[in-house]
Amino acid sequence: MTTPLNVTTLSFTDGHAQAVALAEQVAARLRAALAERGHALLAVSGGSTPKDFFACLSHESLDWANVQITLVDERWVPDSDERSNAGLVKSLLLKHAASAAQFVPLYTGAPTPEEGLAAANERIDALPLPFDAVVLGMGDDGHTASFFPGGDHLAEALNLEGRARVLPMQAPGAGEPRITLTLPTLLHTRALYLLIAGEKKADLLADVRLGLDAAKSYPIRAVLIQQRVPVTVYWCP
Repeated sequence: MTTPLNVTTLSFTDGHAQAVALAEQVAARLRAALAERGHALLAVSGGSTPKDFFACLSHESLDWANVQITLVDERWVPDSDERSNAGLVKSLLLKHAASAAQFVPLYTGAPTPEEGLAAANERIDALPLPFDAVVLGMGDDGHTASFFPGGDHLAEALNLEGRARVLPMQAPGAGEPRITLTLPTLLHTRALYLLIAGEKKADLLADVRLGLDAAKSYPIRAVLIQQRVPVTVYWCP
């Protein structure tokens, strides 16, 4: 018998409505954490899709000084590089009300992610896990975080019983060398969101959920079939 996927999809008419709704939901999660524990922890993805979400979230009113924000994954480049996820977060999210938040980058300045791995692990180990919210994205090749098809550490990163919190990743479709939180680390969260846009990604996600053809081996499927934490998909055309 097939185990039902613990996935809910919310559809929006456009990207702005999607961004506003997710920002309000994540802000509510952070406020609840602040009220209960006095601090909150958020992990976000880079790329083009979350830009409006970052902008909306940056205006949300809450005790940002007690919020820590880190990345799901990062290209191994300094934040001055236009492809840096940290640079994107700093330019769009750590603004306005959210400028008081504490940002914890994954890039350490070491020559390679392998050489910077220990320091990156120390940063994540020092966070007050679990996360209160994790926001993932998805590429056209079915990757999420830096879980790329053909990645040199993909199997280890997706191992639900693995103990590593952070791993380096190199893959044909990844461009630069990367560093990524592992799947068990990402699932150590109170809420998990997948932010996607476009009909192409909606079709890809449908194939992944059904396990059709090549989609059954896409890395994002590991996120959708796990039973540890529900996944809420925010989608717009």
